[in-house]
Amino acid sequence: MRLVLDIAVTHVLARVRQTLVGMLGVAMGVGFSVMMAALMEGSQRDFVTQLVDSLPHITINDERRDPPRQPAEDAYAAVQFSGLRTPVTRPGIRNPYAIMASIETWLDGAVAPSVASRAVIRYAGRDTAANVTGIDPRREVHVSKLAGHIRQGSLDSLYKSSNAVILGDRLAAKIGARVGNTIALASGTGQILTCTVVALLHTGISQTDETQAYTLIKTAQILAGQTALVNAIRIRVVDILAARGVATRIEAQTGYKSVSWQEANEDLLSAFQIRNFIMYTVVGAILLVASFGTYNIISTITHEKTRDIAILKSLGFTESTVRSIFFIEAVIIGLAGTVLGWLLGYILCLALGSVEFKSPFMDATTLPLYYTPVHYLMAAAVAMTASGIAGYLPARKAASVHPVEIIRGAS
Repeated sequence: MRLVLDIAVTHVLARVRQTLVGMLGVAMGVGFSVMMAALMEGSQRDFVTQLVDSLPHITINDERRDPPRQPAEDAYAAVQFSGLRTPVTRPGIRNPYAIMASIETWLDGAVAPSVASRAVIRYAGRDTAANVTGIDPRREVHVSKLAGHIRQGSLDSLYKSSNAVILGDRLAAKIGARVGNTIALASGTGQILTCTVVALLHTGISQTDETQAYTLIKTAQILAGQTALVNAIRIRVVDILAARGVATRIEAQTGYKSVSWQEANEDLLSAFQIRNFIMYTVVGAILLVASFGTYNIISTITHEKTRDIAILKSLGFTESTVRSIFFIEAVIIGLAGTVLGWLLGYILCLALGSVEFKSPFMDATTLPLYYTPVHYLMAAAVAMTASGIAGYLPARKAASVHPVEIIRGAS
């Protein structure tokens, strides 16, 4: 085996220029594939973080996914009711704090109550619709990143003023309000509250920043005209990927509709699957193109070493041994190119990560890149497989030629 390795290394070193070209071809493929994978997965993770992780992972509403079964349906299989409801339905979750306490006994995460409602904000002769969410600031910090999105003021400022409200910065700009101004909130039930703007928030999501307002739970309950109302429970889990399973368990336990972030963003996740398929296709195409360079070099070496092949087979080398020599040459070129590609990919990622962007529409100033050994191992596996195949095909052809035919052809 050592003799086979020595012959393979000698062939590789004998044509330094061709070897370097092959190594650079593999290195370029590996390097750019690592860069593409880091950039695309980094942008995807950043988008998910901005859109999903900034909000609670699970929301329990005071709705039911399916209407409750009627006693007649349980007694008779032929009976079925549809569209049945009581004349007046009292909004809100029944015994919300008991439900929260029950969930907290097994949940690996945090739970917080909230009151969701719609209202019209009036200020300086301007009216605009808004989503008003009543929260408990002490619990809210554990289920969302609202406190980190406050640009002026703080989340605790809700306790410092009567009927305090936090507005999205774009919503405040739309009506011309600032911190310290007094605005009016008018609900659909006819309730009108005079509130003081105590803070502004910025999430980076235009729809949220233009329509969202936060108050204390008691203020939202007064606005809705119903004391002790809790019509939503916000949940944050430690394992974000387990949110769907947790939501299913909560819905089975409580009967109320529980929506995980995966269910709320199914279209987005489908788009990500297509995006990932495109990414891996592009990466595979880059590495496939690089493998043609290795194939050409090994083919050239085998063509130039036909007399050496004849001599080796005349000395007793078997076809498998000759095949192994040229296969090892391809592996050496592929391995050296892969190591160089790792270094090139890391340098490219550092270079892209240092590029700064300045835009009023983006919070990020640099490209989001995701560094993981998986990208390097994936690129190495594809590159080595492609190099091995590219080396095996000409090696197989060279080893199958009879030495007598080579010598006759050379003479």
